[in-house]
Amino acid sequence: MARVAHGSAVHPISSYLVSLPRAASVDFTPLLTAVKAAAAQVGGVPVERGADLEPQSEALWGGPLALASRLAADVSDEAGLRSCTRALSAADYLSRAIRDYRREARAGRVPFAIDELMAAGVDNTDLAADSPPPHLQSYLDRLREQAAGYYEIAVQALPLAQRTQQRHLLVLAALGLAHVTSRAPPLARRRLKDMLLAWTTARRAQR
Repeated sequence: MARVAHGSAVHPISSYLVSLPRAASVDFTPLLTAVKAAAAQVGGVPVERGADLEPQSEALWGGPLALASRLAADVSDEAGLRSCTRALSAADYLSRAIRDYRREARAGRVPFAIDELMAAGVDNTDLAADSPPPHLQSYLDRLREQAAGYYEIAVQALPLAQRTQQRHLLVLAALGLAHVTSRAPPLARRRLKDMLLAWTTARRAQR
């Protein structure tokens, strides 16, 4: 990623990225930022405060998602696109954290903001328990509402003029919202249902 960011791609995938039609006008630095953020997260560096959620998720996914969107099509409203990808990445961060928190806690990593956990009275034992105690469940419910709100913000933020070309963002938001508001275990979700939702969302974006 450092080579890509500095215009000297060597890996076949990196070479493919820089050969795309719109690559010359795209800054690839967000990919390098994402690698560094992911390495810190895997290494167990926690999110200290709830206010750090958006910067962290932006570094992990928001920047690369906006970059991919610029490669996919011309962007007429940069601010609208960034508002969309920023909200989408925050929603995705929360959704993943809710889904995987128990496994992460048992591996010694805490995916949630430390200050929020302390305020909710949640400790590592609660996070690693087979079933969440009531105060943790209440906290998770609030995070689900927050994530759902971010998904809705992402949809509203994407300019109407860009929805056809950037419909992948609408599909991601629709699938994310459906998953975070469902109480069914992930494996119980029907793939056909997700495919139908993705198809109908993409079709609506083209109208």
